[in-house]
Amino acid sequence: MAKVSPLMLAPIGIFAAFVAMAAVGMFRDNPNELPSTRVGGPAPALTDAQLADFPAVGAGDLARGEVTLVNFWASWCPPCRAEHPKLLEMAAGGMPIIGVNFRDTEGPASSYLEDDGNPFVAVAFDPAARSAIDWGVTAPPETFILDGDGTVLYRFQGPLVGSDYEQRFLPELEKALSN
Repeated sequence: MAKVSPLMLAPIGIFAAFVAMAAVGMFRDNPNELPSTRVGGPAPALTDAQLADFPAVGAGDLARGEVTLVNFWASWCPPCRAEHPKLLEMAAGGMPIIGVNFRDTEGPASSYLEDDGNPFVAVAFDPAARSAIDWGVTAPPETFILDGDGTVLYRFQGPLVGSDYEQRFLPELEKALSN
């Protein structure tokens, strides 16, 4: 009878482990969405660096006593430009939005807000993406809904446009506003 080396069984074990991990990933609630470790917890602090000529984020801005949005954006980001009219519309309707400009340079970011309008009550400037890392942001744009105490209620990845905005983001915003 031939003796089987344990090393010969290793590839089978590795393959079985890979199949098990893939199966678990496929049967998650929403396999296309990365979970946020921030939802349900306090909003991390934002950088106090300011984008020139725009209001800086103050100590109380994340816990304003009302539902607030925090939007991570960049002037070089096409999806950020696509959602900009929706941000302007929400701001005109009274929704406080804090903007965090990250992985950007100050000149183009300032020009963008001057030329296309500023929907933000305050703007943080985060060129090294330190705040973005603290918030768990993967790519712009990302928008967070905070309650009045500064607790993160929801994280939305992608631009606030179209049916994705209407079917996923708006219900969460309406739920936050009704509480």
